[in-house]
Amino acid sequence: MCGIIGVIDRKRELMDGSSIRQALSRMDERGSGEGAGYVAYGVFPEFKNYYAIHVFFDNIHEAKGSVDSLLSEWGTVVHDEEIPTSDHAKIRKVHTPWRYFFKPDATLMPRSTAPEEDIVTHIVMKVNTKMPGVLIFSSGKNIGVFKASGWPEDVADFYKIHEYKGYIWLGHNRYPTNTPGWWGGAHPFNLLNWSVVHNGEITSYGTNRRYIESYGYQCTMFTDTEVVAYLVDLLVRRHGLSAEMAVKALAPPFWDEIDRMPEKERLLHTAIRLTYGPALMNGPFAIVVANETSIVGFTDRIKLRPLVSGEYGNRLYISSEEAAIRTMEPDVEHIMMPRAGSPVIGRLIA
Repeated sequence: MCGIIGVIDRKRELMDGSSIRQALSRMDERGSGEGAGYVAYGVFPEFKNYYAIHVFFDNIHEAKGSVDSLLSEWGTVVHDEEIPTSDHAKIRKVHTPWRYFFKPDATLMPRSTAPEEDIVTHIVMKVNTKMPGVLIFSSGKNIGVFKASGWPEDVADFYKIHEYKGYIWLGHNRYPTNTPGWWGGAHPFNLLNWSVVHNGEITSYGTNRRYIESYGYQCTMFTDTEVVAYLVDLLVRRHGLSAEMAVKALAPPFWDEIDRMPEKERLLHTAIRLTYGPALMNGPFAIVVANETSIVGFTDRIKLRPLVSGEYGNRLYISSEEAAIRTMEPDVEHIMMPRAGSPVIGRLIA
């Protein structure tokens, strides 16, 4: 039921949030008013070299000191502030959204192969599992996640989305089924530079969660989508797989399809399935994933949830519905529906 949409400008031309707000509101029938959100890449140019750590505080006066102390142990906060919001009759401000611009000290984790990223991941996991009333929901460089319980247009107005400009945008209109509607459970889900929006249900969540937690990740947001962001981070950042290979691990062909492949292709897919079996995601889903250089959309192996893409100039659009894409760009071209389990990918032009 959820509505998802994403766009990338391959030449980094900035887009403000007004058009994706309008496009996402076209899919209001896919939501229930219990969660919506946006993520934009390139929104903090003045702090582009720092991690933008976004936090929900239940009670900022009780909890902020603990977060400040933890960050000071691992690096330097160059600026922090309450995320600007507007008074909105339809959004009940149950949390205080705050952001820190943070520079990790890489010497504090000398044996790590990617010290800055590992420090930030450690901070995210520690805060979200050990500090009651605090949730880090965004932690990448030059990235901002903005989400809450509400309809897409209301959440957008609450965060003044039209004032932000980015070269990649994702948006999500949530229809929670098996998990509660709350601010932390709204999409996008983010870790470091990875952000995910998802329509559907991950029925293999238990297996996927046990697998990802064996690598030190902790799922705390009460929804199956959170595990997708961590799986992508593991496969691509830590294990070095390409986006194409990661999709083959997450939504691989069935064994009978693999058996009919040419030998070289058959051996590759067999190796992926044997190596990453616990990462395989079952259930009906359509997913759009972004990082600072690309956007990837794919569905489950049977395509039980819709996904459509289109292009116009340097921009690639991916969404649940063509109508939402045409709301952003009426002259969109090359409309297509990706095959089940096959990714559609847009990358920046060097």
